[in-house]
Amino acid sequence: MTAVAATAQPVARAASEPLHIGNLTLDVPVILAPMAGITNTAFRRLCREYGAGLYVSEMITSRALVERTPESMRLIRHHESETTRSIQLYGVDPKTVAAAVTMLVAEDRADHIDLNFGCPVPKVTRKGGGAALPWKTDLFRDIVERAVKAAGDIPLTIKMRKGIDSEHLTYLEAGRIAEGAGVASIALHARTAAEFYSGTADWAAIETLKNAVTSVPVLGNGDIWSADDALRMVRETGADGVVVGRGCLGRPWLFGDLSAGFTGKATKLEPNLGFVATAFKRHAELLVEFFDGDEDRACRDIRKHVAWYFKGYAVGGDLRASLATVQSLAMMDDLLAQLDWTQPYPGPDAEGQRGRAGTPKNPSLPDRWLDSRELQETHRAELTEAELHHSGG
Repeated sequence: MTAVAATAQPVARAASEPLHIGNLTLDVPVILAPMAGITNTAFRRLCREYGAGLYVSEMITSRALVERTPESMRLIRHHESETTRSIQLYGVDPKTVAAAVTMLVAEDRADHIDLNFGCPVPKVTRKGGGAALPWKTDLFRDIVERAVKAAGDIPLTIKMRKGIDSEHLTYLEAGRIAEGAGVASIALHARTAAEFYSGTADWAAIETLKNAVTSVPVLGNGDIWSADDALRMVRETGADGVVVGRGCLGRPWLFGDLSAGFTGKATKLEPNLGFVATAFKRHAELLVEFFDGDEDRACRDIRKHVAWYFKGYAVGGDLRASLATVQSLAMMDDLLAQLDWTQPYPGPDAEGQRGRAGTPKNPSLPDRWLDSRELQETHRAELTEAELHHSGG
């Protein structure tokens, strides 16, 4: 198959300053948000082929890493082309998180470490983890302070949400605590756990945090579906950079748009179907490499990306179904050959929200979790069950 180039749509841009996170300098202030089951080495490499930025691993549980489980050790592997190795950790026990950070530093496995405090998944918040954890300010402070100390010269950052719900916001206090602890940057997904991914992200909260935290970069996350969205977020909130999650699902070339936008170049990719098919195949090939040559596993993994890649394009239902059950790269080639590779970019139908938004819901929390901002002994046992591997929020 021969790649078919995307067209470039002129768009007015304004160049930005490099982003400094500790001793790291990013020419483009863009970070790939950790997404469980998505931001593995294969996807990170693919995104990097289109544009610059910092590409973070999918979330890794600190307990599993300390125990050196085979899966956690595989997830922290980086390809030699990944010159800035970025790993996100999730944990609820200060000692375990510190031990995981110590291991990464001592074994020279990371150049940047991020801590996740944004997961809204009920299985996590029900035990006091994820977005529920910053409510306990003493526990949050202990985790961050120990992690920063263990990281030493390696930049350690955090990503969090606004809070549990609109009545129990935590982001301003957590931001000040993290700043005081010495983190290198703070990223805010401008939704509460109760909102999950629904509605519209509250970009005003990013501006509020930026005004409250003045000594380290503040990054914005939420509802960035295009380079224009990213530039508008920075312009409206004063954020030092952006964190992009669902907007790049099935669109790794978004990082090309972002690189162009933040460096003042007037380019927006409008890929035809041949360009998309080529990217899809490349993704699958990189997954085969990531899974150590296991083509069957790679094909099973790529299936979940089909709807995202071909969103808005005229691809028949039977062909979509076949791609979503593809069993080999040879079968993929046969299916992609049936596409009209010259089909032009469909415009708005291929843009906008990607991934499931969900609906607002009352967050699941440990019994009497909201009674105090300090951790109670009765909650410690529940916290040990909160270290589950779920999407980062």
